[in-house]
Amino acid sequence: MAREYTVRTLPATPKSDINYASDLNEQQLAAVTAPPGPSLVIAGAGSGKTRTLTYRVAYILDNGIYASNILLLTFTNKAAREMLERVENLVPHDTKELWGGTFHSIGNRILRRHADELGFGNNFSIMDREDQKELIVSAIAEAKIDSKTIKFPKPEVVADIFSLAVNMEMEIPDLLDWKYPYFDHFADELFAVHEKYELKKVTTNSMDFDDLLVKTLQLLKENPDICKYYQKQFEWVLVDEYQDTNSIQSELIDLLAAPQNNIMVVGDDAQSIYSWRGADFRNILNFPERYENARSFVIETNYRSVPEILTLANAAIKPNKEQFEKNLAPARPDAEVLPALIPLQDTKMQAAFVAQRILELETEGIELHEIAVLYRAHYHSMEVQMEFTKRGIPFDITSGLRFFEQAHIKDVASFMKFACNRRDEIAFKRIVKMLPGIGAGTADKLWQAWLECPGSSDPKLAEFSEFMLKFKVPAKAQKNWEQFAYTMDELLDGKGGTEAPATMMPSIMEGVYDEYMRGKFPNYDVRRQDLRQLEKFSEGFTDIDEFLTQLSLLAGQDAVEAQKKKQDEDIVCLSSIHQAKGLEYKVVFVIWLADGMFPSKKVIESDDELGSGLEEERRLFYVAVTRAKDELYLMYPIIWHGAFNGDTLQRPSRFLEDLSPELTEEWKVGASAW
Repeated sequence: MAREYTVRTLPATPKSDINYASDLNEQQLAAVTAPPGPSLVIAGAGSGKTRTLTYRVAYILDNGIYASNILLLTFTNKAAREMLERVENLVPHDTKELWGGTFHSIGNRILRRHADELGFGNNFSIMDREDQKELIVSAIAEAKIDSKTIKFPKPEVVADIFSLAVNMEMEIPDLLDWKYPYFDHFADELFAVHEKYELKKVTTNSMDFDDLLVKTLQLLKENPDICKYYQKQFEWVLVDEYQDTNSIQSELIDLLAAPQNNIMVVGDDAQSIYSWRGADFRNILNFPERYENARSFVIETNYRSVPEILTLANAAIKPNKEQFEKNLAPARPDAEVLPALIPLQDTKMQAAFVAQRILELETEGIELHEIAVLYRAHYHSMEVQMEFTKRGIPFDITSGLRFFEQAHIKDVASFMKFACNRRDEIAFKRIVKMLPGIGAGTADKLWQAWLECPGSSDPKLAEFSEFMLKFKVPAKAQKNWEQFAYTMDELLDGKGGTEAPATMMPSIMEGVYDEYMRGKFPNYDVRRQDLRQLEKFSEGFTDIDEFLTQLSLLAGQDAVEAQKKKQDEDIVCLSSIHQAKGLEYKVVFVIWLADGMFPSKKVIESDDELGSGLEEERRLFYVAVTRAKDELYLMYPIIWHGAFNGDTLQRPSRFLEDLSPELTEEWKVGASAW
């Protein structure tokens, strides 16, 4: 057996001049300077979690570890960028080699090197939800399921079923029984569609977002040599928002951190609110059991909220049994104003109160973008939206398509995807169905014609038109088909590769797509401007695979990042609490705090013996109140007009009843004529 020997080289640059003791509070310092080995950091809301992780990376670099030996895993692109930028500003070291990013982006980076081990090409396409839907439609057809004559779930629902089954590591029949009992009788058909779908992903050299995690884990498990390579490279593993990890992510972390287990996970169990999308609360709770020698750190000093709000937040989460005990301590002085508890006559008065109070706050000097209205479900905001419209209060709702998810952005990306991955059936069909006279049936025939011609398998293809112009297309599509073929020619560099993304953009926009966009979208000018912005964005990339990867990953960026950008505008934010996690506002209104609404009736009626569903709802309430920095308004309507069974008397949320009266100031709100 070969003897193992490690050479420790000196740092490439001198240590930073960071004074850790003066820059950090006592709790943060203990976590940042923890010795090697597993560490769990419970960082309460507003306690400087990002600062702690950033300084931890700097501390590791200052101790002679190369940036390339550090893996930093986050849940959002923004979090990764923010932390890496802060590290660069802190230390003199070159941090470009540090592996920092979302779980999906790191998975993609590994798979780009080793996808051939799993039967994929390294130039595989990443499907977004719409691409996935198209491939599932094709899989349903191949499984000979006539979805027109039976009430088979829609492709987008099938995609949700497949995704949830993967993220929760459940068999499809078990998942149906738990989550979709009304589809139980389709278990066999869904299993058949899933098999076809998995096969088609391989044949089209395409992966969905879940594959970026699942396939990475599969790769490491099935290839010990590759696994050992990355285990040796990642001497230090750091994980942000650990409470939001699912079982696959947790297993991936454990695998990459082994055997040295120099791992630090940072999170807040009290903010675990995503079980509905596969997050496993037990990962953070059981971390000390999985890592027997793990050190635990609790960071409780809150720099965000006034003491009165923190006292309420501590009391709000206290009834939960499954948690790491913590007590948020204020760094700010007393505000001498208690959070407001406001029962209101009905939902209309609730909306009127919110609107009137916001207008008053604006006259007091509070900017509108520093105000948020939070709720459990989107329909809770209906009356507020109407009232804001009546009173001319500008607002934004966090739902809706983001820039990189829009149809015209994805259309342009399809040209690029097909240029570099000629087996991308989804991209090809998306393009050709833009042409007049070509529907799904003709698109299928053209795809088969493409597969049968030499061009589809020629790695050094110089021209698409050499083959495509020979295809039979409807007379109505002939002119556009020729333009399409010549446009695709322009995307190739003539040397067996493709042009840079910024060079491709004008060819795509000035070809068939501009004509299509004019006839398709009423807001053509706006979308044209969007594509100009995309062209500008593309100038930062020379590699087409990297550009397309970023487009796909950005299409899934979280609401936090999208909303942060909108905070430059002076508008009130209306948001579900789930989408508001990670944000903060001077003033927060939490509406519809009535039992059956928040917590939801479904959770109350179906909760298990341990009360885990109710505990997650309580954590959701905790997240809502800890978004507020200066003022907090908690309210509920006493009567719900127009309920399914007529006017309904509403009880205040049990979460409000858990609070001692001295923690809030009750407001008695009446109505009067103007």
